[in-house]
Amino acid sequence: MSDPTFALTVTRREGFQFDVSFDEPSWPTVLLDEPTPIGDGKAPNAARMLGAAIGNCLAASLLFCLEKARVPVSDVIARVEGRIERNERGRLRIAGLKVTIEPTVDGVPPARMARCLEIFEDFCVVTESVRKGIDVQVAVGPVGMSDAAEDEAPA
Repeated sequence: MSDPTFALTVTRREGFQFDVSFDEPSWPTVLLDEPTPIGDGKAPNAARMLGAAIGNCLAASLLFCLEKARVPVSDVIARVEGRIERNERGRLRIAGLKVTIEPTVDGVPPARMARCLEIFEDFCVVTESVRKGIDVQVAVGPVGMSDAAEDEAPA
């Protein structure tokens, strides 16, 4: 890994739609939206993106291990099912994720994949970070006022 840090910016577009731009200028902006009735459901929400991140990371970790073991892989599909429940305070939380990974490895005996199947999860940065709990520090910056609000503010 060349740089152990990353950055992204989440900017409100309208309603509950947000654009996510990344620290690599050539990458496209990603749209996020909340499902109805809160948002318009025009794009995935953050919970689905977390599921996508976990599915992608696990699939890539398995693929990397299999390639290092010289197991020819023609395809990999990861299916993620999420379950959302209310916690003891009534707040919605991701209660669990089930990931099923289907590598296509024609003509390869299962014994050649055994070691990778034992270790690949430990190399998935996202899954292991979520499992262990990530230290998330939150700060709310200065509260800005829109131009219209500034025009109406007492002097």
